[in-house]
Amino acid sequence: MTQESDQEPRAEIHIGDSQVTLLGTAHVSRASAERVKELLVTGEYNAVAVELCPSRYHALIDPDALSRMDLFRVFKEGKASMVAANLALGAYQQRIAEQLDIEPGAEQRAAVHYARANNIPVLLIDREIGVTLKRVMHNIPWWRRLGIVAGLLASVISREQVSEEEIEALKQGDMLETTFAEFAENRKDLYLPLIDERDRYMAARLQQEVANHSHEKVLAVVGAGHLKGINSYLQQGIESPAETIDLLDGLPKPSRWPRLIPWAVVALVLIGFSIGFSRSPELGWQLVLDWVVINGSLSALGALIAAAHPLTVITAFLAAPITSLNPTIGAGMVTAAVEVYLRKPQVGDFSRLRHDTAQLKGWWQNRVSRTLLVFLFSTLGSAAGTYLAGFRIFDRLSG
Repeated sequence: MTQESDQEPRAEIHIGDSQVTLLGTAHVSRASAERVKELLVTGEYNAVAVELCPSRYHALIDPDALSRMDLFRVFKEGKASMVAANLALGAYQQRIAEQLDIEPGAEQRAAVHYARANNIPVLLIDREIGVTLKRVMHNIPWWRRLGIVAGLLASVISREQVSEEEIEALKQGDMLETTFAEFAENRKDLYLPLIDERDRYMAARLQQEVANHSHEKVLAVVGAGHLKGINSYLQQGIESPAETIDLLDGLPKPSRWPRLIPWAVVALVLIGFSIGFSRSPELGWQLVLDWVVINGSLSALGALIAAAHPLTVITAFLAAPITSLNPTIGAGMVTAAVEVYLRKPQVGDFSRLRHDTAQLKGWWQNRVSRTLLVFLFSTLGSAAGTYLAGFRIFDRLSG
């Protein structure tokens, strides 16, 4: 049964012997936060479910967690781009907070704080944000992914106020969907991974939690845009919640051919060197010089744009021509390691990270985010240098 009111939409549903109240909230509304508190202080509920994944939950209850982030591990595990994307998303949300004077997700925060203060179990029912972002990227063509990345960067640069349309969408929809929709051309591409999959995921998690722990009454605090979908899936019943969760938690398999391209480029470059030396040592060494200068210079330029330490810039120039011949090690990993060694981030850099990255200049002022930029820009420079140098080599061979 769904209830509509002047406040927040609600739906009551029974799962076995348990009663679940789905409360549809706005992520940028004080009224929603107050409504959550009003329902919880009645003492009727013995469990609270929130639209949070474990990583977002831990960030909420432990805001100093960033200060313990292992930068070397981030780069080694290839998570630098994901961390940067999350910071860019945070920059967009910070614009909303500044404009409306309320932190997005205040109702989730209110639910968690009340539940923890009163020893009520907190059920985390949303899918990990990293998995959702990867499935979003997999669901759209590669050229559209570039548009989203550009939009994320633009959200950091922009100081414009969030439009009324976006605010209304936030009041009725979903934070992630609205954030992406700001710079996505077609919302249909986003609907499946951002909304429908998460509706089914959260319904499965609720069903799983109730079955495993027999909570008598559960208050589920979810975005208004998810209420109808979750309610529908719960009404239908999910035959195997565990299998559904495993399926939706799965990461899309990457295509083989993109991973083969770097090795193919390396093979072609080495063949070019061989042909050059077979014609004459002078030509061979000229090709090697072209490779070193072009590849190294562009990677060093990337590090320089990121305001890296002078020794890091030199390292980029020396490392890129070598790492480009070994796709298992990127120039960015080397430059980031050197930058961290030379300018080790302080505790204050981590604690200010979310605040600093809400402004463009803050990305260069904070040692943590600047190291991310060094990694990304020197990597991009080396990648561009690899292809430009390759074209230069074969231009000389055909000349």
